[in-house]
Amino acid sequence: MLPDLEEIRNIRLRLGLTQRKLASLVGVSTSLINQIESGRSKPSYETARKIFQVLNGLEAKTSPKVGDICSRSVISVSGKDTAAYAVEVMRKHGFSQLPVFDGEKVIGLITEEGIMRKMMSGDPDRVGKSLVFQIADAPPPIVDTSTPAKAIIPLVKYCKAVLVAEKGKIIGIITAADLLKMVE
Repeated sequence: MLPDLEEIRNIRLRLGLTQRKLASLVGVSTSLINQIESGRSKPSYETARKIFQVLNGLEAKTSPKVGDICSRSVISVSGKDTAAYAVEVMRKHGFSQLPVFDGEKVIGLITEEGIMRKMMSGDPDRVGKSLVFQIADAPPPIVDTSTPAKAIIPLVKYCKAVLVAEKGKIIGIITAADLLKMVE
């Protein structure tokens, strides 16, 4: 399914393209691009698909990649650490979540929210002695450094963090705060 035709103008302007340049890249007339953008003409499905293909390709080349905006210092805890230690690390660094590792393998994500849930469902005094792997949430998604940052916005909306890998090795982490760096 293609985006709304109204998006053509918005994307073109965001990329700094003229109607003439877009028409040249797509292989159609400048007049057709003008008519589509003004709503006077509806292109064929193939023409619309080609326009969006060109625009998306240009956007992918010019937009930042997750490797460009991620925090390269990944502060983490081990699954064998205590929840109290994880809380101490979160406080020290001002984080609300930490990835949980077992050696090089990501096994979960411990969050303030998850610790609070555990405190509410049991004895709050004992939660600090719990091992991190016992109360950690599922591991966060992992994306490659070359992934367009724009593509992970929905992921960060539903996950607390996204880990960034290069050649299979975790080299960074992205949270909502990192994505906000893209806002000008």
